[in-house]
Amino acid sequence: MRDRPEGFDERLLRPALSEWGIEAARIDYAPVGFGDYHWVADGRWFVTVADVRRRSFDGLRPAMDTAAALREEAGLGFVVAPLRASDGTTLLRLDRHRYAMSVFPYMDGVAGEFGHEPPAEDRGQIIDLLAELHRTPAPLSTPDRPVELEGRAGLEQSLADAGRPWLGGPLAEPARELIAEHAGTLRRRLEEFDRAAEKAGQPVVTHGEPHPGNVLRADGRPLLVDWDTVGLAAPERDLWLVARGPDDLARYAEATGRAPDPAVMDLYRLRWALNDVAEFVAWFRAPHGRTPDAEDSFTYLSQTLEALR
Repeated sequence: MRDRPEGFDERLLRPALSEWGIEAARIDYAPVGFGDYHWVADGRWFVTVADVRRRSFDGLRPAMDTAAALREEAGLGFVVAPLRASDGTTLLRLDRHRYAMSVFPYMDGVAGEFGHEPPAEDRGQIIDLLAELHRTPAPLSTPDRPVELEGRAGLEQSLADAGRPWLGGPLAEPARELIAEHAGTLRRRLEEFDRAAEKAGQPVVTHGEPHPGNVLRADGRPLLVDWDTVGLAAPERDLWLVARGPDDLARYAEATGRAPDPAVMDLYRLRWALNDVAEFVAWFRAPHGRTPDAEDSFTYLSQTLEALR
């Protein structure tokens, strides 16, 4: 995130790092990614702080534990996993209610950009990594990721409230107008999602968001970062973000013995868009300011709604 976390005392970071045996001389904010907040400590550690009001501590912790197990126990070298603190945990509460921290090794590499279409060779490498991940037995900590819309209740309430003023902040009313304009599309797409959700097949360990923005190339090899969405789901949960044609799907099928279902890929594509709308609407109905991240989110909301038509 470009915005620093609201109401967060960055002085908490230094004593928290001591739980990992790290005595950092320098901690610099890193305005990268979208969703969590990041710092670099002494150029050696990548510190991630999550707002656990948006996704619960108890929901995030098994994801971090699973990533660590995939690296440590399954030997998946492409997993950029959190380091364990002195007590073995991967996620530490920084305050009573809102923020929690994980620590990762700092990787010197080049990250991709969300929305960028990588060349066929790079896609093939990522498909190979996903095939290896999907063949790996699930660690005990792996959470289930059912085909559902996490913010559905809030989205449906926002559709019902689209005729009344929203008071969250400067972008609340523009967001309400967008939702009112696209209400018919959203209701139609929700019905489409419900009809298609029964088609998802046998679950495997999935990353959840293997788009180019979560691929880091270091020493000529691709690594996968941001494992907070890891979980058991149909392999198409990952593949729709990577595969772009029959050759990519054939490559995956040859590596796993399992042919991807294009209809299930479409289901997860629709789910992603609807979840984004739900998340952005929740943001704009809550107290917020006109910050760069909020402005970007409003742009993404508008673009996503247009794409759903």
